[in-house]
Amino acid sequence: MIMIPPKSVKLWGRGQLTIPKEVREALKLDDETQLNVFAVGQCLVLTPKRLMRKQLAKDVAKSIKKQDLKLNDLLSDLKKERRKYVDEKYGK
Repeated sequence: MIMIPPKSVKLWGRGQLTIPKEVREALKLDDETQLNVFAVGQCLVLTPKRLMRKQLAKDVAKSIKKQDLKLNDLLSDLKKERRKYVDEKYGK
């Protein structure tokens, strides 16, 4: 896993931003790289175009099937993790 300390960037002309050089180098992004951009809550997520959401969904579905997980198991775990996050973030 690549870990780079957070960098601050500023939006400029028409919503453009510059991805810091160390991030571009670590992720091997060049002038030809296309990115997917989407929002998750209040987070902006950029992924290289090669990481397609359909393929990610297929991979997740395959993993769920392989582990014999059910939707209710996933939702239950999600609720537990959400509670844990809220407790850690805001206290009990």
